Amino acid sequence: MKISEFIDPKGIKLQVSLADQNEAIDKLIALHNEVGNLNDVAGFKEAILAREAKGSTAIGNGIAVPHGKSAAVAKAGLVAITCPSGVDYKALDGKPSNLLFMIAAPEGGADTHLEVLSKLMQFLMDTTFAKKLVEAKTVDEFLSLIDAKEAEKAAGSTATTVSASAKKIVAVTACPTGIAHTFMAAESLELKAKDLGISIRVEKDGSGGAKDALTAKEIAEADAVIIAADKNVDMSVFDGKKVVLASTKDAIHTPEKLFEKAETASVYHHSGAVTKRDDSANESVGRQLYKHLMNGVSHMLPFVIGGGILIAIAFLLDDYSIDPSNFGSNTPVAAWFKTVGGAAFGFMLPVLAGFIAQSIADRPGLAVGFVGGLLASTGATFAAPGGNIPSAFLGALVAGFAAGYFMKWLEGVCENLPKSLEGIKPVLIYPLVGITVIGLVMCAINPLVGALNAWISGVLNGMGTTSLVPLGIVLGAMMATDMGGPLNKAAYVFGTAALAEASQENPTGWMIMAAVMVGGMVPPIAIALATLIFPKKFTEAERKSGPVNFIMGFCFITEGAIPFAAADPLHVIPSLMVGSGVAGALSMAFKCTLMAPHGGIFVFPVVGNWALYLVALAIGSVVSCVLLGLLKKNAAE
Repeated sequence: MKISEFIDPKGIKLQVSLADQNEAIDKLIALHNEVGNLNDVAGFKEAILAREAKGSTAIGNGIAVPHGKSAAVAKAGLVAITCPSGVDYKALDGKPSNLLFMIAAPEGGADTHLEVLSKLMQFLMDTTFAKKLVEAKTVDEFLSLIDAKEAEKAAGSTATTVSASAKKIVAVTACPTGIAHTFMAAESLELKAKDLGISIRVEKDGSGGAKDALTAKEIAEADAVIIAADKNVDMSVFDGKKVVLASTKDAIHTPEKLFEKAETASVYHHSGAVTKRDDSANESVGRQLYKHLMNGVSHMLPFVIGGGILIAIAFLLDDYSIDPSNFGSNTPVAAWFKTVGGAAFGFMLPVLAGFIAQSIADRPGLAVGFVGGLLASTGATFAAPGGNIPSAFLGALVAGFAAGYFMKWLEGVCENLPKSLEGIKPVLIYPLVGITVIGLVMCAINPLVGALNAWISGVLNGMGTTSLVPLGIVLGAMMATDMGGPLNKAAYVFGTAALAEASQENPTGWMIMAAVMVGGMVPPIAIALATLIFPKKFTEAERKSGPVNFIMGFCFITEGAIPFAAADPLHVIPSLMVGSGVAGALSMAFKCTLMAPHGGIFVFPVVGNWALYLVALAIGSVVSCVLLGLLKKNAAE
């Protein structure tokens, strides 16, 4: 497919005057909408602005290539504007942009259309070609220039010919969306290599995966490696090679400097010390923390979903009347599902902490994070190393970040060790020192959680049962605060203790247990509702896993909401606390009772005033859902 066939002539405007970057973006988006490339203008603009927030897409030399990948795109497309007088698009070289292309890419990966677009991005590295486009007087002339350039490229007029003895370089280029800068950086490196007489092979980490992937043989034969990327790249395959780390902008603007650095680059050893580029110039600290957090959350999700559904099946198959206190494990079949599901749940916190740490410090952080997450789960302390004060998912978050940043610091310290110790760092020094330190950290943190639990229990006991509605608010909100953590467990223990004291003459304990369970059922149900009603607030992965939380919520598995809370705690947790508090208060006001300590909808036959109990659950879930829609920002895919 020719590039000119992919650009609707109505999507090209020449000799346009632009006041600023915002006007340029709006006019380009309007062109996309006019030619039918969009199904949601506002959604696509959000994607464009999110990409610009990571760094201007003005590459310099008068060219800007804003681009976005979003569900708001109906079909992949390209529009263009020429602005001979130039517009300030915040280019790194400080010069105005007079040739602007905007790429719209749909979700679901790259296809032949995006490959066509990538070719055009490579052509733009030819400044003479770009200048001719700016000077074009008609749309037909503009498209003819593109056709001529494509024919020239196909004829091999820019092919690189080097001697057999030429220096061999391999490279990887990658940008967050993998559409424009990825291919422009690759073209720049290839053109400069031709000028310098260097043999080069470039792997492009595009939106649909790696293009022109490097082979093991090519990497082994290379004299050096250039990584020009604005996102994380798998570095393990470059162990033992001289490596230059840079950004796509470095490759686009100063490729000669990267080839110069390749001459004296240090040898890379995949121990985690230099696996990740320092991209702090491109990302804020908050964005980096979010990426590390999401790495843990995405790896944790399968354990939460798989384990949670198996536990729900256990409740479905069990017989509550055999032993209400052991509901879920009374029959052999139910016990099997409960055991396997519980085993999956047991991995949840170690996986969360482990992959947060791995994102920060690469492989050296993984084992240390796993251990920290496990100690958060068991509640190990100096007095009781076997564990008795779990700090749950909040403790796992602390463990993940503590393990990751400590290991990153340790890697830096170990850089000063003699070369003779290089081989023992990843197999002895990192795991031994890291696991020891995280053990000390978690044994210090867990007692603080224990003190918090004791204080909370004292406050709850002090409230008594005279103010049941306020008590319902507190208990419900606590169930949604950390979802399996110390606050949740304190409320649950208080409820089960009250349950043991309840009787027909004194049903208050049953009312307390009902408020506790409804408070724990709201968070997953609210999350599931929100992913359906407010889909733009969640990532694609969250939208796919969201409805599963209906099952978990109805089964009183509050932990189903943990991945969503961990990904955006400042907005999600308060929203869930309010809804759970409302549900707890209504349960108390309706005088609903519960004689079982667990089970969700499977124990509703023993719920007093069960119809009003469902009303309390529904209202609380809707309240949290609405708050999520109001407080959460739209997700950046």
